[in-house]
Amino acid sequence: MCDQAPLHVGDQVPDFEMETYNPAEGQFGKLSLARLREQLKWTILVFYPADFTFVCPTELADLAEKYETLKALGAEVASVSTDTKFSHLAWRNSERLLAKLSYPMAADPTGAVSRLFGVYDPATGLALRGTFIINPEGKLVSSEVSYYNVGRNAEELLRKMEANAYLAQHPDEACPAKWQQGSRTLKPSEKMVGKVFEALQG
Repeated sequence: MCDQAPLHVGDQVPDFEMETYNPAEGQFGKLSLARLREQLKWTILVFYPADFTFVCPTELADLAEKYETLKALGAEVASVSTDTKFSHLAWRNSERLLAKLSYPMAADPTGAVSRLFGVYDPATGLALRGTFIINPEGKLVSSEVSYYNVGRNAEELLRKMEANAYLAQHPDEACPAKWQQGSRTLKPSEKMVGKVFEALQG
């Protein structure tokens, strides 16, 4: 896995496994893409630079507020950093912002999975802020990478997950900009070429 070129959207994601700390159970465990695929789950990976840092707990707390809604869409969520599962446990239990965090915290201390997704920074040994959505068939359908100093918005992640879940059931449709659950979609055809404005009004 370490020798593979970083993944791109549309690629099939090879199976991987990471050790985790699961706050909901207060136990260590493992995250296996193969097992999630067997369960027909969507997989959302949220890479962040490091435990005991500053922007990271604000992001993970924001994500925790959306976790149950993401689970209801058929997704499993895991935060990922190059820290160990022991560090995850200590950080979650000491940082008050993480008190409501209940999704698995995955450990990638060798950087193997971070390299696979193209977020590993060899200059620091840390992962950049990367968010990835993998569909139940194991295909990478969404990728977003940011630098260290800009936090993400879990509301946008939820919007993307809702759109991807909808389109999995309606493959002949497409979601326009700012699409929200229940709003109008597009059905691309030769009749719509140059007439998207009209399609959105109809």
